[in-house]
Amino acid sequence: MSHKVTLIPGDGTGPELSAALETVVAATGVDIEWEQQDAGLDVMEEYGTPLPDHVVESVRRNRVAIKGPITTPVGSGFRSVNVALRKSLDLYACLRPARSIKGVRSHYDDIDVVCVRENTEDLYAGIEHMVTDDAAESIKIITRKGSERVVRFAFEYARMHGRRKVTAVHKANIMKCTDGLFLRVAREVAGDYPDVEFEDRIVDNMCMQLVQKPELYDVLVLPNLYGDIVSDLCAGLVGGLGVAPGANIGEDAAVFEPVHGSAPKYTGMNKVNPTALLLSGVLLLDHLGEAEASRRMYDAIAAVIGEGKDVTYDLGGDAGTSDMAAAIARKLS
Repeated sequence: MSHKVTLIPGDGTGPELSAALETVVAATGVDIEWEQQDAGLDVMEEYGTPLPDHVVESVRRNRVAIKGPITTPVGSGFRSVNVALRKSLDLYACLRPARSIKGVRSHYDDIDVVCVRENTEDLYAGIEHMVTDDAAESIKIITRKGSERVVRFAFEYARMHGRRKVTAVHKANIMKCTDGLFLRVAREVAGDYPDVEFEDRIVDNMCMQLVQKPELYDVLVLPNLYGDIVSDLCAGLVGGLGVAPGANIGEDAAVFEPVHGSAPKYTGMNKVNPTALLLSGVLLLDHLGEAEASRRMYDAIAAVIGEGKDVTYDLGGDAGTSDMAAAIARKLS
């Protein structure tokens, strides 16, 4: 079966990472036609925006995309392309697996946790204003619709992937209206999935428990702000953002991406670790229904990292981005 997928290489080191992705995915034997669309800093001068309309239309038409990292200036400049894609395509669920890989430096060696983050509301809706010159206000929005669909996504993911438990993370003891609604809806949805265990945790306690006893947790479902923070904590448990894949999924489209930045100072140096984008490719193949190829690709990535020879400097080797991708491709052939 052939699949048409929008490929957004990104900027900075993004194009090098995307080339590595193409190499490894080709070695799986899955027939993918890449429709390349450029976004980010490199298209600003031509289009006046980092996310031209034709890029969004490509994703909408193909229903699936994968992107390299794109630079977002801090404190000034254009809005995050990642956020703009999520909002324009209503990609309401952010999927962030964190799984230990032998050979990646970490204080833990047996982590397997999945964060499902609500992607469209909460404080990240950006409804804020200055009250006076010395005071600012931000409005936290939690809706039944937003909560129900992301919690249901978490349970469906758990059921489909043989996971044992879903934990709803909240601060309903203090924010009784907003987080209270999220928790009530989570409990209601859990009733439709008697085959999956359900529990809830207060977010600050959740952070402590993930550090102390992460083996107790499986799938976490969280409102937007907590999900952003806790998913990075989980990435830290397995070695950092360099090995952290991500996916943003809605009813009509899905966009897969690494979580880390574009590292512009390394542009063109064939130096950066491609693991996060490659693992995002693993999620992409699974989403496309290519479960066996997805598993083989993951195993090949883990094998090369575990051997510790054909890996980039941050993993203890001296291989370039393309060399590591070629080694993984050889494992698949």
